[in-house]
Amino acid sequence: MSKRDYYEILGVNKDASQKEIKSAYRKLAKKYHPDLNPDNKEAEKKFKEASEAYEILSDSEKRKRYDQFGHDGVDPQGFGGQGFGGQGFGGFEDIFGDIFGDIFGGGFSSRARRNGPKRGSDIKVRLNVKFEEAAFGTEKEVSIKRTENCTKCNGTGAKPGTKKTTCSKCSGTGEVKYAQNTPFGQFVNVKTCDACNGTGEQIEEPCTKCSGTGKEKRTKKINVKIPAGVDTGSVIPLRGEGEPGEKGGPRGDLYFYINVLPHKIFQREGNDVICEFPITFVQATLGDEVEVPTLDGKVKYKIPEGTQTGTVFRLKNKGIPSVRGYGRGDQYVKVVIDVPTGLDEKQKDILRKFAKETGETVHEQKKGFFDKVKEAFGS
Repeated sequence: MSKRDYYEILGVNKDASQKEIKSAYRKLAKKYHPDLNPDNKEAEKKFKEASEAYEILSDSEKRKRYDQFGHDGVDPQGFGGQGFGGQGFGGFEDIFGDIFGDIFGGGFSSRARRNGPKRGSDIKVRLNVKFEEAAFGTEKEVSIKRTENCTKCNGTGAKPGTKKTTCSKCSGTGEVKYAQNTPFGQFVNVKTCDACNGTGEQIEEPCTKCSGTGKEKRTKKINVKIPAGVDTGSVIPLRGEGEPGEKGGPRGDLYFYINVLPHKIFQREGNDVICEFPITFVQATLGDEVEVPTLDGKVKYKIPEGTQTGTVFRLKNKGIPSVRGYGRGDQYVKVVIDVPTGLDEKQKDILRKFAKETGETVHEQKKGFFDKVKEAFGS
């Protein structure tokens, strides 16, 4: 695919001044910078495109070759091998400092970004709660393991009574620059100092408890309020209760992922509660007033005579409260007729007489389902 014209990318004319080119690039860099557009591939592409255009047009020699020969004049594989990036990216340092200063306020450099404060990591915890606790809410004390400052050195990493010193290798900058000469010019690579791991400081006598890290794992008890109506999959965040940040950065967050334990009687569907309620053959036939269990305790309900098994009745506002605080669901009760077993001969005789009175034919030794199929289809 052919490259777009560099002037077109920056939105300037071919006779634009260096000031106009720089101003155009600043606007595009601020708009499409990856830090302001995380996980945005299109913005990342446009940022790289604008950076490449600025690298060429901000350099008078490269711009001259580009104006004369186009992309072949500045491509490493093109005219004369004097390609893009021959002098490294040092020319961007000042403009990046200006850009980040505009975005974040004050002076800002790439080194400051690498060595500046960093936010701590988040902690995720799975929290089991009972059915009733999820329905009505509760407060729990949860023990978690997280990183804290070492209690012996107070987070310095140095043995008590000793101090940190400025790193002799990087002079306290936290990074080391390496220059490399190539046929295309000199490249300057910047790497994190391996002597101090980018901190800019060295510990002569490390703390014996934390081995110089300044950190240790400790168990901490956290109180978490579980609102009424939560369900499995609900997430409760506690801001600033995660892992500690680096170099003065804020702590991460603590997230509780709710898992509601099953109930012996109730099942949940949304904010509604479902349960099966057994009644006797006599209660189903003659009707009765029964006590039905709910989350709020037992309530009386009148079973009408002639109730069939599988009948469902509703108890309004006896379900789960809305997690947003808007009312409650209902409870649905499915009636299941409990067929008696182990009847003695006298009880069976009473049922036979009842069946005779109602005109029902009793077949105590009923044929199986597949026997009936054979009879019906003659095979």
